[in-house]
Amino acid sequence: QVQLVESGGGLVQAGGSLRLSCAASGSIFSINAMGWYRQAPGKQRESVALITSGGNTNYADSVKGRFTISRDNAKNTVFLQMNSLKPEDTAVYYCNADINYRLGYRNVYWGQGTQVTVSS
Repeated sequence: QVQLVESGGGLVQAGGSLRLSCAASGSIFSINAMGWYRQAPGKQRESVALITSGGNTNYADSVKGRFTISRDNAKNTVFLQMNSLKPEDTAVYYCNADINYRLGYRNVYWGQGTQVTVSS
């Protein structure tokens, strides 16, 4: 069984910063891509940032230059550093990981979500 546990959400004023963390644990052989998604009230879940096992990154246009995704492969952890936060960044943020739980077997897992609220 694999679990993703997120932390670091909260309430911040516009222009502030937050750092999200997501640690994967359980039966893990290796981890492929990891990423962060978000879902605002009344909207569909959207991709925010992705990072491959080799460290290549991809960002949504709305967060480029403000958010940075990184990972610690030794700790099976992915981070999202969020700077210059805007009220429109308010959402529940979800961690996502493409994990090989055994050699030749893979699945995509999701965290439980962490609330980020940016006040104006």
